[in-house]
Amino acid sequence: MHAVRKWIAGAAVIAVTAMLAPLLAPLPAAAQTNPGATPPAAPAASATPAGDGTFLLTIFLKHDESKPLPKINQQLAEQGFYKAFPPPGIEVVSWYVMMGIGQVVTLRVPADRLREVNRAIEQTAWGGYRTEFYPTYDYKALAEQARARNGK
Repeated sequence: MHAVRKWIAGAAVIAVTAMLAPLLAPLPAAAQTNPGATPPAAPAASATPAGDGTFLLTIFLKHDESKPLPKINQQLAEQGFYKAFPPPGIEVVSWYVMMGIGQVVTLRVPADRLREVNRAIEQTAWGGYRTEFYPTYDYKALAEQARARNGK
């Protein structure tokens, strides 16, 4: 039952994110800014431009530890994962292997294509990976400014 509840919660987060992304994209992260501070420098190239209708989506592809890596890779190939993910035109911002976990992929996703990304995962990654999805944003430039201001 726990897995079903976790899946429902994840699906709800994805649905709410898809509905709210166009409304929230142009808003600054006010809770993480200093009201008296100078405006932040131009965001890094990987930051999501405000109002472009996209958001960053970080996906944890957790290895199924009941299977050795060759079996996982074989299953992914048979299911078409390597052909289907990411869908054409979806930008890969980063893709890392996290030892002991699996892979962590961050995509720039147009809000209206979220379902397509989700379906690619559901149809081709499940069985080889357990998945978790997290809407994300680029905070690097602001964190660097905070460190510079605080003398660290």
